[in-house]
Amino acid sequence: MIRTVVAEGRRVRYELADRVPDERRLTLNRRVRLLVVVTITYNVIEGAIAITAGTVAGSTALVGFGLDSMIEVSSAAIVTWQFSAVDPEARERTALRVIAFSFLALAAYVTAESVRALIEGHEPAASTVGLVLAAVSLLIMPLLSYAQRRTGRELGSASAVADSKQTLLCTYMSAVLLVGLSVNAAFGWWWADPLAGLVIAAIALKEGREAWRGDACCAPAPVRGVRPPRS
Repeated sequence: MIRTVVAEGRRVRYELADRVPDERRLTLNRRVRLLVVVTITYNVIEGAIAITAGTVAGSTALVGFGLDSMIEVSSAAIVTWQFSAVDPEARERTALRVIAFSFLALAAYVTAESVRALIEGHEPAASTVGLVLAAVSLLIMPLLSYAQRRTGRELGSASAVADSKQTLLCTYMSAVLLVGLSVNAAFGWWWADPLAGLVIAAIALKEGREAWRGDACCAPAPVRGVRPPRS
């Protein structure tokens, strides 16, 4: 279906997704719940390993990575709560608020820990377990995030898309952790990890603001590369 609107004096055409049929919606709801179960299971295991390994190595980055996994669990859990209702859309706003708070809490924590690490000059010991964990997460999380985002967009669920961004943020965190641990182990550049952590905190803050405003999805897709009108 095509809709034509006037934007800044120009006529612009947009594709609008037709309403998802009830049978397809039920299938997508089940898929969302399945993806959430996978996300929660993986992050619980990931978080436990990261926090344990981080404590042994004295690595703020590893412990922070583990706590990030716990935040992702809370985000996935709220999506499970939303889609357990007969009418998931009725819980959409509340789910988005909780996800937004999760992002903001993560941003605050990573910022505080990064600044503390820079000030104190803390140098964690090398952690083989941490390196392997970061590498595995770097492979798994983008695939899981893509599946969540694709399903959420087809369903028209901002909370499901926001949760996919939380998962994608874990990919960035995995990359930061992998680089930080590798550089520290190879060259002793302990400050690389907290600096990258500040970048991740900025990304988390941006995603938290978008989730709070409900901007996580699902704007009409422009036809043939035409940009949508500015709000």
